[in-house]
Amino acid sequence: MSAQMQLPRRLYKDNVELSIVGLGGIVVCGVSQDDANQIVAEAFERGVNYYDVAPSYFDGEAEIKLGNALKPYRSRVFLACKTEKRDAAGAQAALDESLRRAHTDYFDLYQFHAVTTTQDLEQILAPGGAGEVFLKAKQAGKVRFLGASCHSVEAAIALMDRFPLDSVLFPINFVNFAQGNFGPQVIEHAKRKGVARLALKAMAHRPWHENEPHTHPKAWYRPVTDRALARQALRFTLSEDITAAIPPGDADNFRFAMDVAATFTPLSAEERAALLATTAEVEPIFRYPAVAA
Repeated sequence: MSAQMQLPRRLYKDNVELSIVGLGGIVVCGVSQDDANQIVAEAFERGVNYYDVAPSYFDGEAEIKLGNALKPYRSRVFLACKTEKRDAAGAQAALDESLRRAHTDYFDLYQFHAVTTTQDLEQILAPGGAGEVFLKAKQAGKVRFLGASCHSVEAAIALMDRFPLDSVLFPINFVNFAQGNFGPQVIEHAKRKGVARLALKAMAHRPWHENEPHTHPKAWYRPVTDRALARQALRFTLSEDITAAIPPGDADNFRFAMDVAATFTPLSAEERAALLATTAEVEPIFRYPAVAA
């Protein structure tokens, strides 16, 4: 047993508990298979039982490397995957290929990926849409739970209202909350619907500036680089009513997130206020227009 502290867990659904920080498959992209194996072994030893991947992550590299690395642990972890396909034929082919790459007979969670627009929603739910494949896959035991990652408040709420989601994966971020009015609505709606909440973008800070060097090439946004601020940012997300968060997709930030999660305590009201005050001049990566009263 490692001397490092084990990550705490929270309830997802149906007596399934997840580590409060999960490993996103992008972490194992751009490294050798041996290094990917080491990262996954370290995560598992520290109590990480939640792993999330998608075929769009580096053209399947994430699925292949994470699938290989998880072989010794598959029966003891919660493996989530996604598809951006909106039609039934495309979604079925994507599911079959993802299962093959991941060396598994089933996914614990299968998700519609990056649902953002009304068009996404209507294509998924239409006759011959991906929603049909998801429901059949759950009935056939190819997936245990159904979910969606969403990049807009409107799409997340509408999908929860129109499809039997078990969970929603959504950006829950201190800058977005304070400066973009983006996120609280989804948490509250999911709670009312009995939908589990999983978090993205906890340690995101702002968009990249024009001509700014991209010091984190796997991130389309600029992560928080100050470690003290990054700690508070992750604590902010974990202090919301969620099950778990997926940190940015590089090994250093993932290991840092494990350290923070292992000793996690919720933000006090004073700490929360101080953190949100730091966002006054920061541009959020997502916004939601306030609805006039």
